[in-house]
Amino acid sequence: MAEVLFGQSYYLRFDPKLWEAMQPYPPLGTLYAAAYVRERGYDVALFDAMLADSEERWAEALDRHQPRFAVLYEDNFNYLSKMCLLRMREAAITMTRMAKERGCTVILCGADATDHAPLYFDANVDFVLQGEGEITLGELLDSLTGRSQQPVEEILGLAVAGDRSSVISYQLSVNSDQNAVNSETAQTPDNGQPLSTDHRLLFTAPRPLIREVDSLPRPAWDLVDIELYRHAWLERHGYYSMNMVTTRGCPYHCNWCAKPIWGQRYNSRSPESVAAELKWLKDTYHPDHIWFVDDIMGLKPGWMRRFADEIERLDARVPFKCLSRVDLLLRDGDIDALRRAGCQIVWVGAESGSQKILDAMEKGTKVEQIYEASRRLHAAGIKVAFFLQFGYPGETRADIEKTLQMVRDCQPDDIGMSVSYPLPGTKFYDRVYDELGAKQNWQDSSDLAMLYEGPFATEFYRHLHTVLHKEYRARKTWSNLTGQNGGRRPGPRQVGAMVYQAATLPLARRKLRQLEDLPHQGMDALTPAMNQQAAATPTPQE
Repeated sequence: MAEVLFGQSYYLRFDPKLWEAMQPYPPLGTLYAAAYVRERGYDVALFDAMLADSEERWAEALDRHQPRFAVLYEDNFNYLSKMCLLRMREAAITMTRMAKERGCTVILCGADATDHAPLYFDANVDFVLQGEGEITLGELLDSLTGRSQQPVEEILGLAVAGDRSSVISYQLSVNSDQNAVNSETAQTPDNGQPLSTDHRLLFTAPRPLIREVDSLPRPAWDLVDIELYRHAWLERHGYYSMNMVTTRGCPYHCNWCAKPIWGQRYNSRSPESVAAELKWLKDTYHPDHIWFVDDIMGLKPGWMRRFADEIERLDARVPFKCLSRVDLLLRDGDIDALRRAGCQIVWVGAESGSQKILDAMEKGTKVEQIYEASRRLHAAGIKVAFFLQFGYPGETRADIEKTLQMVRDCQPDDIGMSVSYPLPGTKFYDRVYDELGAKQNWQDSSDLAMLYEGPFATEFYRHLHTVLHKEYRARKTWSNLTGQNGGRRPGPRQVGAMVYQAATLPLARRKLRQLEDLPHQGMDALTPAMNQQAAATPTPQE
């Protein structure tokens, strides 16, 4: 038995594209929260949905541990949790119902719960942690268990349904200091969330972020079935990868990027602390590879060099991948420090080969910086990968062609493509809000639906994904075959695939041209089930 059962609703099996890719990582944010609560003296357990086959495994965990508190604490370091995929939202609601049926107090934390708290209160949750959740969760548990006398309504960073909570039964009134809401007057809190008509909600004042991130205990790795993950990685890829984080948040202003957890703030661990944890992971679990899941690793000047120095001193080197920005990579010494620390590949938000689109996104980078950062990384023996984003308002075929040409010129070692995705709390969302239909989230990561009336229709962008990858894969295999980039020489199957991709590429390009004039279909392309689910998503008040 455990007093607190932690879980999260991201099931890799519910995302067909990523299930096929099979690169599973435990929910790091959940592990941090579990470690923090355990350090406060609570008996905790973990349900890890990542490799589970269905929500029924959660029900089994509830029956096995019989917790008083069921905490669905989403991994806020997982970018797909921030995107709030509809299938994962369904899972969270199903898991909430299962926990309530067993008499648990249900507490939620995550980007979707922060953005759409009323939707989850409709599903009968008891509390929603707003934003960064560790300290709020600790104080809430202390209050509910009688370990502290702090009233629930005085806990910062919390949303409460007054008439559904067994703890709070008072009438709420509008109080700007506490950001409270009285549904009888149909007013909304500062974050613009709509209210359900059948309950009153209290949103307490925001909680300041944890600035000293090193003060948190290490993630509770002992709660994870490490061998399950190791087997999945070794069977599919021949090596085992683990995840770490060095920072929280991002201070940049890309106007399509939602930041419901950390806002515009950026708090960093010390390079010495990160190196010590990496050394501990290396000695304890023997990973072959590390993914640093930060939005931006090593933003602070000098951080990366200190990290590399400490890695060398501790003999903590493990090959890793990380995310960065092209302008930061051009600082003196940072690429060399990445090399010394063990970096294999850096993913960058290249987004577009058109400066017009980068400026419209308020990205703060230049196309020439993408080219130069790619050149320097390759010269240092480090791979580079591009996140590419299509469909931003104002994008033309000429802009798309500039992006395709950038991929040809820079020869990234991997690419990922998305279309612009409106998320609450962003300038981009506000700009296209009037164009949104009932569906405002993708069902899974392969959806690629245009959720607003973008420059071209959904079918165009889905086929653009095909064209982009056909050309990219054919060119990459050819480069490896001819020894142009030092990559592994391809085998017969890869060569055969290259021939097929090159042969079918002209026809695919012709079809893309035909799709240019296709009208944006909006909700017409959705199934009734998806329409029904999407319609349940709250939208901002005018």
